[in-house]
Amino acid sequence: MSHRFARRLLKEHQAFERANLPGLQLLPGSDITKYLVSMSVANELYSGQKFMLLISIGTEYPVEPPLVKFVTENECTVPLHPHVYSNGHICLNVLGKDWTPACGVESVVLSVQSMLSTNTLAERPPDDARYVRHAPRDPKNGRFVYHDDTV
Repeated sequence: MSHRFARRLLKEHQAFERANLPGLQLLPGSDITKYLVSMSVANELYSGQKFMLLISIGTEYPVEPPLVKFVTENECTVPLHPHVYSNGHICLNVLGKDWTPACGVESVVLSVQSMLSTNTLAERPPDDARYVRHAPRDPKNGRFVYHDDTV
């Protein structure tokens, strides 16, 4: 692969493989520019549920954030959460305006897992139907409304 930050990508991928993070598993088919991560969370709202994150590293990474979304494969569903749209797009500041090159794939995955772990509301964002109807394929091109930072 000919990414200008290939060494950083390789180091991040190897570190993620070695980290053995609770509730997270790097799935087959992953490589340094595409991560498939199986996720479970310690939260009664999601008891017994598995989720799958797709993380795609673009050519502008780490200057720009990766594409991160939930996918529905292998019996995985999109979690009910006030910041997760039914198409899998995630409204999380670190995936947009608060991204910095100091962030990495592991910190993004842990942020999403933490967001789910602390959630108390099993519901979609109030504008889910409208957003999904007009959403771009790449969630980084979406226009999110940050409704409630307390969930």
